[in-house]
Amino acid sequence: MTINLTGKVALVTGSSRGLGRHYALHLAQAGADVIIHDVNSSAAAQFGEAASGEAVAEEIRALGRRSAFLTCDLTVPEQVESFVQQAIGQFGRIDILVNNAGGDIGANTPRPDPNDAIDIKIEDIKAVVNRNLLNVMYMCKFVGAHMRERRSGKIVNVGSSAAHMPTSVGIIYSAAKAGISHYTLCLSEQLRPYDVNVNCIAPAATYTGRFLATRTVESQDGLSRLQQIAQPEDMAKIVLFLASPLSDYLTGETVICR
Repeated sequence: MTINLTGKVALVTGSSRGLGRHYALHLAQAGADVIIHDVNSSAAAQFGEAASGEAVAEEIRALGRRSAFLTCDLTVPEQVESFVQQAIGQFGRIDILVNNAGGDIGANTPRPDPNDAIDIKIEDIKAVVNRNLLNVMYMCKFVGAHMRERRSGKIVNVGSSAAHMPTSVGIIYSAAKAGISHYTLCLSEQLRPYDVNVNCIAPAATYTGRFLATRTVESQDGLSRLQQIAQPEDMAKIVLFLASPLSDYLTGETVICR
């Protein structure tokens, strides 16, 4: 079945790079206008995935869709409220929200170090929870109110497969992502009477610029397709399904990619 999102407006957080950029491009290829977001314009170039946030918006426009690049620090609720109002002001509404922004990133380091539950620095706990859980709650609060008023919308929260298995590294990150799954379930019940779908994807390890820059990847030769590290389009297709009419009677679910 062909997914047609013509006439829909999507907002994807953290979409100037990584999986967020692939989510945005897939939504645009299906016909949606897409608002590109990141904390600043230069974030896109950090791992060589795009020249800038504006360049990604231009990729969307080259597909014949409307697009704009907007900046916001999603850990600051006042900025989030203004950001959502700006997006609605420019595009008229938000039909699809993909809460993609996040990452196991320390307050002052690429990753918390130490990255456990006991020895981790307090500032790193705050940074990881703010970046991976509270930002989703802020976005859902303001965009969810807009969708509730319109009695229509699709929210796709992005968790992680790390949230659904025990770990001794990245514990705070995993716990924050697990919180997204339960928050998704609860929010879906609040918005169920208003025909707003709220679902979550928990991506598996996936090739992105950051992934390749921060990990040593073992050879995938001889592995089956389902044993290999995922490609970005593997995750993007699931997001596209959750954002489309194909998931109209699905809400409160987390799709765990293992």
